[in-house]
Amino acid sequence: MPPIRVVQYGVGPIGAGIVRLMLEKPDLRIVGALDVDPTKVGKDLGEVVEAGRKLGVLVSDDVETVLRAGADIVVHSTTSYLTQVADQLVACLRAHAHVISTCEELAYPFRKHPQLSQYLDRTAREQKAVLLGTGVNPGFAMDKLVLTLSAACQRVDSVQVRRVVDAARRRLPLQRKVGAGLTVEEFHAQVAAGRIKHHGLPESAAMIGNVLGLPVADFEESVEPVVASETVRTESSQVLAGRVLGVRQCLSARAEGKEWIQLKLEMYLCAPHPVDAITIGGVPELTLTIPGGIHGDLATAAIVVNCIPAVLEAEPGLRTARDIPMSYFPGLLAFAPTS
Repeated sequence: MPPIRVVQYGVGPIGAGIVRLMLEKPDLRIVGALDVDPTKVGKDLGEVVEAGRKLGVLVSDDVETVLRAGADIVVHSTTSYLTQVADQLVACLRAHAHVISTCEELAYPFRKHPQLSQYLDRTAREQKAVLLGTGVNPGFAMDKLVLTLSAACQRVDSVQVRRVVDAARRRLPLQRKVGAGLTVEEFHAQVAAGRIKHHGLPESAAMIGNVLGLPVADFEESVEPVVASETVRTESSQVLAGRVLGVRQCLSARAEGKEWIQLKLEMYLCAPHPVDAITIGGVPELTLTIPGGIHGDLATAAIVVNCIPAVLEAEPGLRTARDIPMSYFPGLLAFAPTS
């Protein structure tokens, strides 16, 4: 079978991890790489992602030229905001390529961006392409995993998800994103400016509520700092006592005077007990606990790459994690890609 031709759009820490994993899959061939960082443009992709070898693919900032070369699928990992990447996604679709994106707001965009969702869905259908937003969170840990577990329920009355992440084990951009090292006053100012917040809890709650038939009329979301009681040192940073280690975020989806869905996310340096835990109230009541939690960076790369075969077989249009079967992809396909 011919190899699946892939373009990597965005070569930051997540994009680099995705590239390194794709290199382990015999059926995938990376044919292009895009990034706006001038320190990366013109360099061999293998050098940029620290693959240990040259790949013969140069990082480019010329979107039109790279997409014109032809790709079966574009793996897109640039930013969290859908309105900022919509034009990038449309350009990929109009190049007749399927797209998997780690943009958090694309994971379930119908509530926050209904008109843009319709436009993206229509564009994808016109181009006979699939557009999928996914990753570890949103896209798996706090939504897809819930939906999979609920298959064993006769009735679902409520959902609670708790995810605790040791940010010291994650990439530096994420540590900055959760406010590590800031004063409490700086943290609250950054929250008010919209710069500190995990994007994806509303998308996960909307997906869960819509699929399981739970009312999700009102969302209440809070973002609070986790403050160091003593000086904390990691391999890459030091946070003094009284300063911020990270974020504690909670979303409550309510309707009819009841909380139907509760999502709690804690991401801070040296969190003592990382975990992913799901409780589904209903018949029967089910609890799933993953001690140590799911490593976000590793899992994001895995989910994106593992979804490639399913995306190639899916019906054209805007798709979400609820639509796509997910399982490990060993890298050897029994079918040819379609576009």
